[in-house]
Amino acid sequence: MANKAYKVRIYPNEEQKILFAKTFGSCRFVYNYFLDRHIKLYKEEEKSITYYDMTAELTQLKKQPEYEWLNEVPAVALN
Repeated sequence: MANKAYKVRIYPNEEQKILFAKTFGSCRFVYNYFLDRHIKLYKEEEKSITYYDMTAELTQLKKQPEYEWLNEVPAVALN
């Protein structure tokens, strides 16, 4: 059986472009936030942060007023 590949191009409208930008920006923020937390925790205590701890902290982070914008994107993208 031969493998097949398909190239697909999408043409998002302006609303979709904005949602994509918000989603990718939020994912980048969350990744860098927890990477920084992981590095600091390891340097200070030589411990690692678990996935469970990160998801619990992300839930609390989204409730803070300065990070309300994290609620504008699908939650699945941030996990």
